[in-house]
Amino acid sequence: MSPEPVTRPVLGTPADFPERPPAGRSRFVAYTVIGLIVAVLAGGWGYVIVSARGNPEVRADVVSFDASAPDSAAITFLVHKPADREARCLVRALDTHHVEVGTREVTIPRGESDVSLAERVKTSGQATAVHVQYCNLV
Repeated sequence: MSPEPVTRPVLGTPADFPERPPAGRSRFVAYTVIGLIVAVLAGGWGYVIVSARGNPEVRADVVSFDASAPDSAAITFLVHKPADREARCLVRALDTHHVEVGTREVTIPRGESDVSLAERVKTSGQATAVHVQYCNLV
């Protein structure tokens, strides 16, 4: 005996389901709430992306560093900023385990837009790397 052939849709027909409520005010409110939530999330994500870039008006490029001394480290870097603004940069020295062993805040005065600086950072131990953590306009 073979099974009977299926003569109606497997998932049912529209007659098998109760009537949908008419599209009215409740559906409009639901779509509006969903739209607002999506807009807030998109705006928040945009803010995170923009703030993660830091201050795009100031850029620091490391030219060289010397971490051979046991109690200090030297760094030479270029700062690109608007000439009419002052900037502050944080220089960090790290050891082999990426632990901070020294920091120094450097102020770059107004007057020039591209400034080359050579700084020395006192360290609590042997540094293996020196970098500019950030630069911000004041």
